[in-house]
Amino acid sequence: MQWQGSEPWKHIEEESMSNPYKPFEKQKYINLETFRKNGVGVRTPVWFVQEGDVLYARTIADSGKVKRIRNSAKVNIAPCKMDGALLGEWVPAFAREVSDAELDLKVDQLLDKKYGLLKKLFSLRGNSSDQKYTILEMKVSE
Repeated sequence: MQWQGSEPWKHIEEESMSNPYKPFEKQKYINLETFRKNGVGVRTPVWFVQEGDVLYARTIADSGKVKRIRNSAKVNIAPCKMDGALLGEWVPAFAREVSDAELDLKVDQLLDKKYGLLKKLFSLRGNSSDQKYTILEMKVSE
């Protein structure tokens, strides 16, 4: 690829603009910023899978992030490291909780495929009969 002028990153920005999901490809974590009722953002790194133009995460149903999403679907997402350190820019998005047994199974299988043994270990550790999980569906704002 040949650089144009003094802006070697221009092709990357243009590619991201034409496909807002591009920054999340091949990433292991996204930083999910949800908002409290007072507007203060809360950032949480989460595992996710991408299926076309939708990102999915599986989380504990009564977690703070789920409660905040129930209150406001507006979120920001960014690729990040395990500790939440950003690897890219924040992207405005919308999130919602999805209750669908078939989708839950599909997302669980996609997470198994993506995270392998690590996912299985976390599942064993947190697999309590009284703990309920839910799926978060995230779509980039147009």
